[in-house]
Amino acid sequence: MTSLRVETLAADAVEPITSAGNAQLGIAVLAGIAVIVLLITKFKVHAFLALTIGSLALGSFAGAAADKTIASFTTGLGSTVSGVGVLIALGAILGKLLADSGGADQVVDTILARASGRAMPWAMVLIASVIGLPLFFEVGIVLLIPVVLLVAKRGNYSLMRIGIPALAGLSVMHGLIPPHPGPLVAIDALGANLGVTLALGVLVAIPTVIVAGPVFSRYAARWVDVAAPEKMIPQRPSEELDRRPGFGATLATILLPVVLMLVKALVDIVVDDPENHLQRVTDVIGSPLIALLTAVFVGMFTLGRAAGFTKGRLSGTVEKSLAPIAGVLLIVGAGGGFKQTLIDVGVGQMILDFSKDWSIPALLLGWLIAVAIRLATGSATVATISAAGLVAPLAADMSTAHIALLVLAVGAGSLFFSHVNDAGFWLVKEYFGMDVGQTIKTWSVMETIISVVALAFILPLSLIL
Repeated sequence: MTSLRVETLAADAVEPITSAGNAQLGIAVLAGIAVIVLLITKFKVHAFLALTIGSLALGSFAGAAADKTIASFTTGLGSTVSGVGVLIALGAILGKLLADSGGADQVVDTILARASGRAMPWAMVLIASVIGLPLFFEVGIVLLIPVVLLVAKRGNYSLMRIGIPALAGLSVMHGLIPPHPGPLVAIDALGANLGVTLALGVLVAIPTVIVAGPVFSRYAARWVDVAAPEKMIPQRPSEELDRRPGFGATLATILLPVVLMLVKALVDIVVDDPENHLQRVTDVIGSPLIALLTAVFVGMFTLGRAAGFTKGRLSGTVEKSLAPIAGVLLIVGAGGGFKQTLIDVGVGQMILDFSKDWSIPALLLGWLIAVAIRLATGSATVATISAAGLVAPLAADMSTAHIALLVLAVGAGSLFFSHVNDAGFWLVKEYFGMDVGQTIKTWSVMETIISVVALAFILPLSLIL
């Protein structure tokens, strides 16, 4: 036990791998980020490679030995993938089960059957928010946009009046709510409590999605009036199925991991005794790994078997769900490597030294850094990873609630003004049949509204909590 304690203290007191001063470190950080930005935007290099090269460049400019820089990068990559990678994989499996079984369509059809007229934008934001919980943003778009186009065409609705709320629901979930990769990485980097972050994330997400979705869609529909493009209305996947899972079972499966994590957070706050039997139980079942793993196995029955899937098809669905996330895992892992390199060269202490003389609150600083990287790289995930790594030292003396709010501030900043260097920009443009100018007036403005409105709710919460 004594030996373990000594090793832990030694690990906590790691010396920087370079003796560079703050000025050189500042230049090194800017140079490292500039390398990443140029590689992604100018030379169209994959974000995984760009983050890897940027990490090496950061260490080089900071005067660190190459072997120590490589060790820092690989350590960060390994710890990030081990901490977050399994959760991303489980989320992908649950999302694939939801899509292939027709469970997502069942939720969509049930809600749409009860909504019409003025209620339709609110129904779309509700659908996107619920479906978007376990799905990656790109998967959510591919799944929901055909539904948006069908509703707009058959109901003679303005495409923007229906589409913007759906996009807002997906985007808010992607930027603020775990188990999406961005929030999970920020939680890991900042040492935040996942349950508290989830609870506060939902609290911030609800008013944010209302403003950016149904409210903003009124103006977006006036600015851009386009018809649903015929070529983008494909046959819905579940039409091939003989039966679909029920609405209640599908909704319960989607919300199961969220409920388990929130129960853990609530018990931790109310009981606050690590030796208490109830808290020990909820600490296990409410951990992200167990919560998502439970939802996946429950989903195999409530979604897969309910849709008539054989054991072979269930196995095939799981296998197919993992291949598309390989790139995401590599980007997230490389982002963790970049974060660790930032820490090991001493950037954390540099940020602390500089921030002593700043009047900018830590939450606003995290948001601004994420905004800058988002604008430069176009990647919300890269922006979240990099910003979380830079502001991580500021979280050392924060309360649990404030660390969670810092995660949300970084996540909100990572969504700011999606434009031509963002793959999501072009995905939305093509699905909705818009030109670049129309996409900026609608999608880009909506993303900016989400980012700013979320921050406007986060900052007052920091004064209350």
